[in-house]
Amino acid sequence: MNKIKKILVANRGEIAIRIFRACQELGIQCVAIYSEEDKTALFRTKADESYQIGKGLSPLAAYLNMEEIIQLAKNKNVDAIHPGYGFLSENSEFARLCKKNGIIFIGPNPEVMDSLGDKIKSKIVAKSADVPTIPGIEKPIKTEKEAYEFARECGYPVMIKAAAGGGGRGMRIVHKEENLLSEFINAQSEARKAFGNDSMFIEKYLKHPKHIEVQILGDEYGNVVHLHERDCSIQRRHQKVIEYTPAFYISEELREKICNDAIKIAKKVNYSCAGTVEFLVDADDNHYFIEVNPRIQVEHTITEMVTGIDLVQSQILVADGLPLASDEIGIHGQEDIQPRGYAIQCRVTTEDPVNDFAPDNGRIDVYRSGSGFGIRLDGGNGYVGSVITPFYDSLLVKIISFSRTFEDTINKAARSLRESKISGVKTNIGFLLNVLNTEEFRKGQCDTGFISNNPSLFQVKPRNDRELKVLNYIGNIVVNDKTRIARDFNPPTVPDIQSNVKYAGTKQILDTRGPEGLTDWVHEQKQLLLTDTTMRDAHQSLMATRMRTSDMLKIAPAISQNMNKLFSLEMWGGATFDVAYRFLKEDPWERLIELRKRIPNILFQMLLRGNNTVGYKNYPDNVVRAFVKEAAESGIDVFRVFDSLNWIEGMRYAMDQVLESGKVLEGTICYTGDILDEKRDKYSLEYYVKMAKEIEKAGAHILGIKDMSALLKPYAAKKLVNALKNEISIPIQLHTHDTTGNGVATVLQAAEAGVDIADTAINSMSGLTSQPALNSVIAALEGTERATSINVDKAEDISKYWADVRPIYQNFESDLKSGTTEIYKYEIPGGQYSNLKPQVESFGLGSHFKEVKEMYKGVNDMLGDIVKVTPSSKMVGDMAIFMVQNELTPEDIVEKGHDLTYPDSVVSYFKGMMGQPEGGFPEDLQKIVLKGEEPITVRAGELLEPQDFAADRAYLKETYDFEPTQQDLIAYALYPKVFEEYIQYKKEKGDFSHMDSAIFFHGLNEGDTREVQLEEGKILIIKLVEIGKIDETGNRSLTFEVNGSRREIKVCDETSTVVAKDDFVQIADPSNKLEIGASIPGAVVKLLVAEGDKVEENQPLMIVEAMKMETNLVSKVSGVIETIVVKEGDMVESGQLLIKLKED
Repeated sequence: MNKIKKILVANRGEIAIRIFRACQELGIQCVAIYSEEDKTALFRTKADESYQIGKGLSPLAAYLNMEEIIQLAKNKNVDAIHPGYGFLSENSEFARLCKKNGIIFIGPNPEVMDSLGDKIKSKIVAKSADVPTIPGIEKPIKTEKEAYEFARECGYPVMIKAAAGGGGRGMRIVHKEENLLSEFINAQSEARKAFGNDSMFIEKYLKHPKHIEVQILGDEYGNVVHLHERDCSIQRRHQKVIEYTPAFYISEELREKICNDAIKIAKKVNYSCAGTVEFLVDADDNHYFIEVNPRIQVEHTITEMVTGIDLVQSQILVADGLPLASDEIGIHGQEDIQPRGYAIQCRVTTEDPVNDFAPDNGRIDVYRSGSGFGIRLDGGNGYVGSVITPFYDSLLVKIISFSRTFEDTINKAARSLRESKISGVKTNIGFLLNVLNTEEFRKGQCDTGFISNNPSLFQVKPRNDRELKVLNYIGNIVVNDKTRIARDFNPPTVPDIQSNVKYAGTKQILDTRGPEGLTDWVHEQKQLLLTDTTMRDAHQSLMATRMRTSDMLKIAPAISQNMNKLFSLEMWGGATFDVAYRFLKEDPWERLIELRKRIPNILFQMLLRGNNTVGYKNYPDNVVRAFVKEAAESGIDVFRVFDSLNWIEGMRYAMDQVLESGKVLEGTICYTGDILDEKRDKYSLEYYVKMAKEIEKAGAHILGIKDMSALLKPYAAKKLVNALKNEISIPIQLHTHDTTGNGVATVLQAAEAGVDIADTAINSMSGLTSQPALNSVIAALEGTERATSINVDKAEDISKYWADVRPIYQNFESDLKSGTTEIYKYEIPGGQYSNLKPQVESFGLGSHFKEVKEMYKGVNDMLGDIVKVTPSSKMVGDMAIFMVQNELTPEDIVEKGHDLTYPDSVVSYFKGMMGQPEGGFPEDLQKIVLKGEEPITVRAGELLEPQDFAADRAYLKETYDFEPTQQDLIAYALYPKVFEEYIQYKKEKGDFSHMDSAIFFHGLNEGDTREVQLEEGKILIIKLVEIGKIDETGNRSLTFEVNGSRREIKVCDETSTVVAKDDFVQIADPSNKLEIGASIPGAVVKLLVAEGDKVEENQPLMIVEAMKMETNLVSKVSGVIETIVVKEGDMVESGQLLIKLKED
């Protein structure tokens, strides 16, 4: 007794650690061995001593080198060797070698291993013990003829098995005779590598059996007990995936028979140590012995959990000469083993279920396990920084759950799997969850064909590593955005508000009195009503529409309380829709809905471009109808409808849809020209009065004056409003810009003339190309009959918030630092004026900006002085840039314009797709641009085919695997390419809409720690620890701390001049059947063809091995081998080009 003081573990990974722990608990020293490939592996650090073996040998051969292992054991005064499972655990020669050298082999004696470890001999033992076996040959197959004869005799399907194997290695099912030989050769090769023995046998394959195994434990004194059964039916490629105990689906009577038969076999050979007797149970409850595994099993854990017996300790103690009834082991008889509850083991592996379980390798950069009550974790390779190689088994960790009921045991396993976060390598976690969630598993009904017969199990959605996506996003900004502002921004200060206090506003007036009641209320007011454009046109004009929803939501509750006397908030429409999807990667519909939740009391107003809706072209009528309906239902109250050419017919359909929705229709005139200049008579006072009357007649509740270019001078505003007030009965709302610096004066003069509502922007977001200053207008009117009822101090609190936010967006602001009267000359709209210079610079014309502005005016004159607002203003800008870029004059267009190719917007305009301009088109210019194509003279929407929303839904669902909402369908109809890019971006890159804007635009500085919100209630604390130098591949390593855990990512530095050298890997084109790529990463073990060989479709070309599993690569078509890119022994990556064929 107590002979064992030091144990060498002849294994690696998880089982090695399991044995080390058992040794340490028993006070026994332990020694690890490791191969060259395992030099940095975790398991070797868990032992008291560790030594490298197998130098110069292959990764597998190192652990199969019996002589070197024995010699090392002797040199280090080892008393016993524990083989674990796999490798040498079932090799009787190794057991004999141990005994010969005076070393205890922790396992059965060699003679027992000879009789049971070999599947053929074990069947003979079973028959002698009167235990039923599956029909089969009871000797190794020597010739192909023998294999064919037996298969024909018992009938297909048959099972080929490695005589010395286990764990599914060297095992194949053959359904047809033509596949027998190739499968036999593959299984034999796999067995030789896994066990050093390629003896094979064949038996009848049972259909739909359950795989039940019995854990046995014997001592050297003839005592043998069973520790009850396990259900191991959930298998893939004959390798167990999930095991559980007890096997409750089969009857108690049958379970007892199976356990008794296991004991009979064990006693027949005087079995000692731990082992497993395996059976198949067919659909008629017949059970058949199949093999004995004379070693510890991977799934021994679940037996330990329900019996409370430590099997690995028991192995060691038995090998040390103790009987089962000893105090140390404590098993006096079968009655001492009383299982309690249920246990499940899930094997988490580095395999990709979606890609036929192809093994994956790489470096683990995140590893977080899901432990807790009822969970045991047995791992060996799972930790941050672990490098998973293709040389060994793909097992990462075993998750063992246990509880009093099977249902709760499943729930605990599923919870642990969901909590587990592993990235850097693919895993089968999603697949395991799919299995646990099936009704068959919960009822214990699964047989060995369950996985192959249920393809839905493979519908595994990739786990969304949002943390990694956030780090990649931040890292890319830090490394590659050279415009980012590397300084701290002041945290925006949100004013204090009263909680649980609701303030009524104009929204409640509309809801209770309807649109007509609202206009009556407006008429009753002496005060000047104000609209705040900060959340739409102000930031569209100042900062290229880049304002993010998150910045609006933070201040929204304070606006609801402090600014409840506003008429409306213009917060949607115009360019915001496009930019939200295209650049901000967020949903504008969500912006509308979330703002409405936080601001329930103020009217929401949007800009609607007639049949262009929020786009830049005409859309089918059913799109316009759907858009207006959805916008109204989602929170828009006031629709400011306009046409970019002031063509009533171009906006009539959209106006009708607003009226049908029951919301407020603001029919709008776009102001251009100068009514104070009598020489410019095209857009005269009479013109605007006439149009206003037509808009009122069309049913508008409010008349809007849209002065998009800030051309409406203060006294012109007074003159225009006076005239309109005398001619129409509906309220008037004025929208202007402050580009000239005259904005506030214009508003005040309009107020003097009786304008009802004026658009303004909070002071810190006003001026320049934005709207006149709201706070300043409030202050200017105090003490007059038109004084607003808005508290200027509260407005200032809101202004301070936006003042803190605005610097974050300074990269998007124009160079305009003060008002400019050149607007009166060029008539460029405010938003376009801000964006025109960057647009010009993008064409390489930055030094020609003045020429472009001059040409803008020239183009307008060429066109006959048109109304310029999106999209007509964009067309004028496109034409101006086009002419400057090509050094053209208006005369050149007339003289040689027939040979030019014009911008799409220009062609669309002259074709009539934007509508009909006042006074018509210049006919000569129209003919030049259209080159004989006939223009249209009616509203474009009348000629367009209706949008097929049903087809769009089917396309989006199939392409992007999600159920599109009506809002999604409308967005796709308006901007198909932009919307698809948005969906793809969110799927691939992530959703960063909750991220703070300073981080979103500028990332983090080295040493900074910031909170990053993923969604409501989920926040990451991220610190950028270090930015590394550019490495030899052109990447920079960025080290972060995320919630206190370190994580490193690599980001390609786009400025790097590093050029890859000899390590370039060519990837096979998956769409080209003449290119054969690696389906898994691994080693090329055998080439089956040579260059010049003719091959047939589905002919095997080479064998690639990964994690001890061999995969045949076959030809996709018939042809001739043109090039073999690799040679035997080469390591290949997944997808790497291996062979090129050519057509015969």
